[in-house]
Amino acid sequence: MLCFLLLLKLSGCDCLAANLDLPQTAVLEGHGFRKELMHMLIDLRPQFLRFPGGSFVEGDWLKNAFRWKETIGPWEERPGHYGDVWKYWTDDGLGYYEFLQLAEDLGAEPIWVFNAGISHNDEVDTTALAPFVKDALNGIEFARGNSESTWGSIRAAMGHSERFPLKYVAIGNEDSNYLMFYNAIREAYPDIQIISNCDGSSKPLHHPADLYDLHVYSNATYIFLMKDNFTRTSRTGPKVFVSEYAVNYPRDAGNGSLLASLAEAAFLIGLEKNSDIVHMASYAPLFVNDNDRRWSPDAIVFNSWQQYGTPSYWMQTFFRESSGSLIHPVRLASSYSSSLAASAITWKDNEDMFLRMKVVPVRSGLAGAAEKMQVLLVPYSLTSFDLALDLDP
Repeated sequence: MLCFLLLLKLSGCDCLAANLDLPQTAVLEGHGFRKELMHMLIDLRPQFLRFPGGSFVEGDWLKNAFRWKETIGPWEERPGHYGDVWKYWTDDGLGYYEFLQLAEDLGAEPIWVFNAGISHNDEVDTTALAPFVKDALNGIEFARGNSESTWGSIRAAMGHSERFPLKYVAIGNEDSNYLMFYNAIREAYPDIQIISNCDGSSKPLHHPADLYDLHVYSNATYIFLMKDNFTRTSRTGPKVFVSEYAVNYPRDAGNGSLLASLAEAAFLIGLEKNSDIVHMASYAPLFVNDNDRRWSPDAIVFNSWQQYGTPSYWMQTFFRESSGSLIHPVRLASSYSSSLAASAITWKDNEDMFLRMKVVPVRSGLAGAAEKMQVLLVPYSLTSFDLALDLDP
């Protein structure tokens, strides 16, 4: 199953590999992606693409980890590999090069997650890490090197002479072996933003990083209450990258539910209000093949000829304008304030400017909400409305 994660930049997407049926008709930019699926992705206006995923990068065993060099070149010459975490064979037709192309097609920042010499069950001894570090540097050169460089020339031969604007890399996924990679990348590419896979939200990191990666999966109540988590996070040090979040407890989420999406909306409102420290966030996963489910819930469900968005997908459309908007302080004057999440932003569409307010009441409606304007805020809902602003002096 191919799974993307949608996010804010505060917006983007994360890709976990998946069984995607990709007929070579009706494709995005001629790159092999089904247009109807990509249009659903485009409608979310992602600001970045995290790829090729999390656990998919590591593998249950290192022998089955994602190896970027084996996913470039002519498709028919790629060896493919067994994705032992999600239990399917992939021919790696959707490889490192295709992910870079997809980010370019979407106008999104590419974020490459590479293997740091560790899987779920085995790892390379620190003394033997040098080939993995060299492999990561070669991967960056493939994306960013000029057409005369060793790996940049291979990219150019594949049809892309221009460099890809790779500015972010993530060292591993929930694992260690960090500093050797950090030092080598920082020396060779001092401008690249390096993402640590250690959580720095509750205590300082013990190593340098530009951002740290946080995964948030739990029940609806916990995710809702996480809306206030980052108000207590230190404003010094690395920024936050919530690269995976979702309500995933079966009782609350099932294959996608209104309850899950409302808790996630409250969580995103909390991230929106703390966007001075939370730099990026992405829902996980984005795509799932209805005939081969390995994870639930997901944002977009498809088969060979149909597709639909779950409530978590449609919830994210309310946050499309959050990237680059101006956040305003919000005060909740209600006895139910602990069961509410609310934010206000100013955003611009061409020449028009709007004030957008979003509110998620959980246990009770707001009886006084209509005193100044006709609006009904009912419990267990996400209400979002835009007020056009008069820009004339």
